[in-house]
Amino acid sequence: MSLHSFSPTSQLLHSNAFPAAQSPPPTSVFATNKGIILADFVGLYCKSRRARPRIGVSGHRRFHKFSPGKFGTINAVLDLDRIKNAAEQSSSRSDSKPKVANLDDIISERGACGVGFIANLDNKASHEVVKDALAALSCMEHRGGCGADNDSGDGAGLMTSIPWDLFNNWAKEQRIGSFDRLHTGVGMVFLPKDDDLMKEAKTVIDNIFKQEGLEVLGWRPVPVDISIVGYYAKETMPNIQQVFVRVVKEENIDDIERELYICRKLIERAVKSETWGNELYFCSLSNQTIVYKGMLRSEVLGNFYLDLKSDIYKSPFAIYHRRYSTNTSPRWPLAQPMRLLGHNGEINTIQGNLNWMQSRETSLKSPVWRGRENEIRPFGNPKASDSANLDSTAELLLRSGRSAEEALMILVPEAYKNHPTLMIKYPEVVDFYNYYKGQMEAWDGPALLLFSDGKTVGACLDRNGLRPARYWRTIDNVVYVASEVGVLPMDESKVVMKGRLGPGMMISVDLTSGQVYENTEVKKQVALSNPYGKWVNENMRSLRPVNFLSATVMDNEGILRHQQAYGYSSEDVQMVIETMAAQAKEPTFCMGDDIPLAVISQRSHMLYDYFKQRFAQVTNPAIDPLREGLVMSLEVNIGKRGNILEVGPENASQVILSSPVLNEGELESLLKDPHLKPRVLPTFFDIRKGVEGSLQKRLNKLCEAADEAVRNGSQLLVLSDRSDELEPTRPGIPILLAVGAVHQHLIQNGLRMSASIVADTAQCFSTHHFACLIGYGASAVCPYLALETCRQWRLSNKTVNLMRNGKMPTVTIEQAQKNFCKAVQSGLLKILSKMGISLLSSYCGAQIFEIYGLGREVVDLAFCGSVSSIGGLTLDELARETLSFWVKAFSEDTAKRLENFGFIQFRPGGEYHGNNPEMSKLLHKAVRQKSESAFSVYQQHLANRPVNVLRDLLEFKSDRSPIPLGKVEPAASIVQRFCTGGMSLGAISRETHEAIAIAMNRLGGKSNSGEGGEDPIRWSPLTDVVDGYSPTLPHLKGLQNGDTATSAIKQVASGRFGVTPTFLANADQLEIKIAQGAKPGEGGQLPGKKVSAYIARLRNSKPGVPLISPPPHHDIYSIEDLAQLIFDLHQVNPKAKVSVKLVAEAGIGTVASGVAKGNADIIQISGHDGGTGASPISSIKHAGGPWELGLTESHQTLIENGLRERVILRVDGGFKSGLDVMMAATMGADEYGFGSVAMIATGCVMARICHTNNCPVGVASQREELRARFPGVPGDLVNFFLYVAEEVRGILAQLGFKKLDDVIGRTDLLRPRDISLVKTQHLDLSYILSNVGLPKWSSTEIRNQDVHSNGPVLDDIILADPEISDAIENEKVVNKSIKIYNVDRAVCGRIAGVVAKKYGDTGFAGQLNITFTGSAGQSFACFLTPGMNIRLIGEANDYVGKGMAGGELVVTPVEDTGFLPEDATIVGNTCLYGATGGQIFVRGKGGERFAVRNSLAEAVVEGTGDHCCEYMTGGCVVVLGKVGRNVAAGMTGGLAYILDEDDTFIPKVNKEIVKIQRVTAPVGQMQLKSLIEAHVEKTGSSKGSAILKEWDTYLPLFWQLVPPSEEDTPEASAEFERTDASQVTLQSA
Repeated sequence: MSLHSFSPTSQLLHSNAFPAAQSPPPTSVFATNKGIILADFVGLYCKSRRARPRIGVSGHRRFHKFSPGKFGTINAVLDLDRIKNAAEQSSSRSDSKPKVANLDDIISERGACGVGFIANLDNKASHEVVKDALAALSCMEHRGGCGADNDSGDGAGLMTSIPWDLFNNWAKEQRIGSFDRLHTGVGMVFLPKDDDLMKEAKTVIDNIFKQEGLEVLGWRPVPVDISIVGYYAKETMPNIQQVFVRVVKEENIDDIERELYICRKLIERAVKSETWGNELYFCSLSNQTIVYKGMLRSEVLGNFYLDLKSDIYKSPFAIYHRRYSTNTSPRWPLAQPMRLLGHNGEINTIQGNLNWMQSRETSLKSPVWRGRENEIRPFGNPKASDSANLDSTAELLLRSGRSAEEALMILVPEAYKNHPTLMIKYPEVVDFYNYYKGQMEAWDGPALLLFSDGKTVGACLDRNGLRPARYWRTIDNVVYVASEVGVLPMDESKVVMKGRLGPGMMISVDLTSGQVYENTEVKKQVALSNPYGKWVNENMRSLRPVNFLSATVMDNEGILRHQQAYGYSSEDVQMVIETMAAQAKEPTFCMGDDIPLAVISQRSHMLYDYFKQRFAQVTNPAIDPLREGLVMSLEVNIGKRGNILEVGPENASQVILSSPVLNEGELESLLKDPHLKPRVLPTFFDIRKGVEGSLQKRLNKLCEAADEAVRNGSQLLVLSDRSDELEPTRPGIPILLAVGAVHQHLIQNGLRMSASIVADTAQCFSTHHFACLIGYGASAVCPYLALETCRQWRLSNKTVNLMRNGKMPTVTIEQAQKNFCKAVQSGLLKILSKMGISLLSSYCGAQIFEIYGLGREVVDLAFCGSVSSIGGLTLDELARETLSFWVKAFSEDTAKRLENFGFIQFRPGGEYHGNNPEMSKLLHKAVRQKSESAFSVYQQHLANRPVNVLRDLLEFKSDRSPIPLGKVEPAASIVQRFCTGGMSLGAISRETHEAIAIAMNRLGGKSNSGEGGEDPIRWSPLTDVVDGYSPTLPHLKGLQNGDTATSAIKQVASGRFGVTPTFLANADQLEIKIAQGAKPGEGGQLPGKKVSAYIARLRNSKPGVPLISPPPHHDIYSIEDLAQLIFDLHQVNPKAKVSVKLVAEAGIGTVASGVAKGNADIIQISGHDGGTGASPISSIKHAGGPWELGLTESHQTLIENGLRERVILRVDGGFKSGLDVMMAATMGADEYGFGSVAMIATGCVMARICHTNNCPVGVASQREELRARFPGVPGDLVNFFLYVAEEVRGILAQLGFKKLDDVIGRTDLLRPRDISLVKTQHLDLSYILSNVGLPKWSSTEIRNQDVHSNGPVLDDIILADPEISDAIENEKVVNKSIKIYNVDRAVCGRIAGVVAKKYGDTGFAGQLNITFTGSAGQSFACFLTPGMNIRLIGEANDYVGKGMAGGELVVTPVEDTGFLPEDATIVGNTCLYGATGGQIFVRGKGGERFAVRNSLAEAVVEGTGDHCCEYMTGGCVVVLGKVGRNVAAGMTGGLAYILDEDDTFIPKVNKEIVKIQRVTAPVGQMQLKSLIEAHVEKTGSSKGSAILKEWDTYLPLFWQLVPPSEEDTPEASAEFERTDASQVTLQSA
């Protein structure tokens, strides 16, 4: 078919395949025949409404628009009630006291996006720039999100300089006379919709301008076309007007801007109290720039604002932005660009940043404000988005006289420590960062920031480089920066420079001088403006390390009494502290956390146990502390933080700690520092007058003492619970409570900046404890009792003997304490990284926790702003719990040994564990004997257990009378809703994995492959079974003919192990595992001894080498990236539903909405109690929340947003019975997952040693002799699930319902049980019992809807070509050429899926030779199979060659470019992610993380960004140019050859695993040369041919990187050849 050449831009933008967007009459799409639902859901992913620019493509699908006819009230979207209540509450509080940022506000507003700018270096204003920006915006449509009406975008906008010609024309018509450009400010204002309120608002604005002595020249209603606005957006659309004011009294531009800034702040304050206050918003008020934005889809923006179409709207630059907000009540003001910035990303530390900004308010002063600082407060607004707050802080710095570049260097610093180039070439930049490090905590998180103040335009990237940013410059002096390439049609011969922003980099364009400054030039200019180095050297002091003590301070009895008083258990000492002291790492354990939450437990817990760590999922990535630790730092500064608006040497007077863990000596030297004037505040409370009120009283006194100390000049408060003698009537306050209370008190009194808090405490020994203390305000901790315990352990006879006999590595007493501290430090890095935070200084005070079980009064006192959704203990109840530990130290009959509470391991008499030996025995008996009476004994056991999970506090009620069991839906249809957990083959044995899969397939349920791939032998049904045995699967028993061992759900995890095109094409469902219940925010780990030859074959790795999955998916750093991966999977297998697995935490509803908008079919929510094969103890215990809360929040948020019908909700975590299934159903779940219990049913005995490979029954071991003991047969599991289904039927009949459909989402069937808890009667379950309505469809209709489609894609057009289909069908050769644009994403994925389904990963003998020209969209050539030879002439975006399994991929620029191909970036970030074969040749540079997790592909590229070859397990990468830092981190297999022409390579390598050597082995030289020859032949690379011409000169310049597993291969070992040769000579002799 003829695919025509490039079409002109006008057609590109206006070939609307759809009529202009008129709002349809409100009829419902659901008003069709009940059985058939016609809503085609593709549209929700906001498909761009323009056709592909191509002739001969007919029959575009019509996308249904959602009409709001029956879509709930608009209140749901606007959430007016909530806003109203919030307003009432806030006005009732006194406004004088600053309020702390509230996590609830923060998590409900999150977003991610596509951005860019265009700037003309000659500062020539033109309409072209505006037109191009709008065109580029339309090509970013897929990076945005849409509301349920499919027309209201989440926001799009444009910032330009002020189009004076346009405004002067208007002024002439109005007879105002033309504006004086120097003295006129223009405000773009969103006013209240209501006419009367609008007039009120205008009056307030006019009056304030007058007060300030500004003349209001006129109001201009902005001309708009309302007909193209979506339904929801129209409901909230403001009245949009421009105001023109004249500033007479100032001459200087900065002063004029400052005057306008003050006016805006005064107006904002004045309207705060009005009912319409939050309907007034200034998009911009400036003499330089103006912002046009709205809740619109990007291609509509230019048609909505008629100004933007006018030819006289001219500007020398434009910043454009398209928003994808994860929550679905986006508001007009939150569209971007903001007043200074366009921000694509997520600020993870926002709560801390807001708290610190608020604490600064009293100290911020600058002469430029002429004493008016009070009038411009507050500087932050917790109700606004993170971007809006970053913008207002940057704006404050800018208006106080900083440049935009400097402001961003202060707020978003790069990772300058251990940076090879900065340290050597630009020391002054390092000094700048060091100076500001102690004054402004970094706003940390993935971010691409574009900024402009009208004089400069620029862009900068966060320290991790987690957002794509490409730039190019043309011969006619225009610079472009964008999230993607190909957003504008370009004549490549005119491009003179192409690049990308790497981590922490900045590019800035000075419009007045026409200069472009790249990264180091900008920073050097800023850094040289003051003598920062001198100030830092003269004033900053580093704390010198002090040696650890070499003997214990207390006697053994004293140590024991302290441990008892402060709540230690023998497990804490033996499993946690001693392990850390011996091994310098956190202890590993397995299985999940199956003990009750602290608040419902009958045993006393430390306060820390009520806190769960928050973690990143979807909206932002976790960081990898193991492999990418170079961007992280635990440094912290102590002392007063000065006024950041002023620069001077005194601000640098602080003490630097290299880590927050202090030993006794270091604390001592801090206490001696004269500058800090430290004060020690003891933290004990007095119970002589009774417990009631005693804790509250003492805390108030403590806060007052802190207050007084700071006012008297103390810069260091040490809260200490150390005392020579413990007194029975003076128990220690829980140190976390003391730190939190003092921290909050000082914030509210504006004193927090003047002093640092250090905790000197006995109650701190695990990484979670340290994290809590730092997260709630401590800068450092001295864990004196934990260190004492380490010393006691090392000196004990037992330890000494073990070391003497060689049973344990010998460590000295100092080393033991050093090990403990090291383990704490690496544990802290891991906890920070879970939330995607890289700096401890940003984590400090950021409150990245949620609380389960503390009441309002405790939270408001010490943890203000944290979420505690179920209420809980009062201060008095907390005092009693503290006391229950304290008394143990004084009672006569206390044991002479520490008690074992049984929190970690099950033990008789200890804490109750959900999975206990008795339970597993009862279950085994029931399923093996197939006995109903035995199953009812098992049910009885569960019914009698102590309260273990939140749902145990609820019971069913019904207003219907029971019905006979026969009328209830059959068990066979209920079991189809059951799934088993994602347990990887490797963590569990082949026997267990296959038995579970066979059982689920017999039932029609679904088993899950886990993250280790799957053996193709399991994909076909068995036909050779005799007496229950089959030669195909000889290790299993109890089989039947017709059984299949395939997993219906195939998992795609961050390690991408075993993810091949055939694996994907053979799945019924594909699950993207974002997080795991047992350890959310961390990657999986498979110990080396579990990687047998079979496992290694399936995972394309090396036997015996441990496998670690990265914490983030390297192609999911944001919500739009997840939408892209979902798109890729729908592309390669259009028949498989895609599910996304999340873990419950506060804010999951917002995330779930984003996932639903990203076109997922299923959302799975896991509770914190899920199991695992191996994980650090603190992760199992302290991260993630109960699924009851996560499910409720997700279900209700989806309903409010009109998205619940789009997704199936599946839930798992600790399910054991039909009662659990019914509970989950009433809370809104459609499907139910069983993990640990399914393993128990097939034979697991809960020995809890999975991580050791020694499982006694062969369930979780790879050892042959243990696997032979595996007792299970598939029939056991079938029996279990049928019993569970029968139990569900029984409950349904009892309640009077015929089918599960009728109870799903009916929380009104639940009521609290009348049950008294030991600790508190203040638990509040109303959150779980609340109800916002039911979905429009029944659960069965939701489950049976078609797979969501990607809509019309390029692959379908290619596959429809008769020559292509013939070549695939009959294995022929075919050649094709096709145009490609950046909106064509995941191209070749669907073709690969078709080939893989038919021929497997290697069977295709034909050849598809396809050449594409243009700019390819994301995931180009993903999942290629052998026989596909793809060539791209042009450039590509991120994820090129993702998961490719074979074939060949060539990327090369067009002929005659204006730039040198080897200097230009031609493909994006994360190429070859998880590739398992094939070859790729790139003429040009790649981005970050090139070849991450590559298993077998070979690649040649001419330069890369940071983290090249990360996590590689096989294959070969050749780089003919410069690379970034951290090369080969976690590289356990494969080889890399890297050209080093200027001797800068060595410092960039991560030397943890690989060996660096020259290419000496002849086989290696051959491999290198033949790959370069192939590269030159296929791409015509000039760099490659130069190398081949001068081979003898260049060969010695190559380095070869060799991981241990490759050391003996012929390519890497020169000896290899020689030994061979010597053998040969002997023989011939």
